[in-house]
Amino acid sequence: MHDRLITEAVRRPEPAVTDRTLAFWHGGAEGVLAIARCGDCGRFCHPPLPVCPSCHSRVLAPAPVSGRGVAHSWTISRYEWQPGLTPPYVIAEIELVEQAELRLTSGLVEVALDDVRIGMPVDVCFVRSGDAYIPLFRPVRP
Repeated sequence: MHDRLITEAVRRPEPAVTDRTLAFWHGGAEGVLAIARCGDCGRFCHPPLPVCPSCHSRVLAPAPVSGRGVAHSWTISRYEWQPGLTPPYVIAEIELVEQAELRLTSGLVEVALDDVRIGMPVDVCFVRSGDAYIPLFRPVRP
């Protein structure tokens, strides 16, 4: 767990945690990225929904994933959208290895802006914000 928990100078806004998102926002305390998974067809869905978008089952529960993925798309934000979120910073759409098109939007950290590439392998890390652990991603080091 501790190798996935990072500290960074950028302050992240604390997310609103609901019953449906609790495992996603609190899993980082144990170094776990938890994504909603259908108990009937096995598909992951993010963000967590009350009904599976594939089979329409209501049997969804958080399941741990590896936290590995690739940068599918990215942009550099040069605007301070939240106080303390000092630009420039990278916002990336990460496709997780567990399932094609299983993507989440997150921050990409510990990488120079000029080194970000589509298809770049990444791994999850977490930064604490209040009671939540925000999943961020960093390049996989060879």
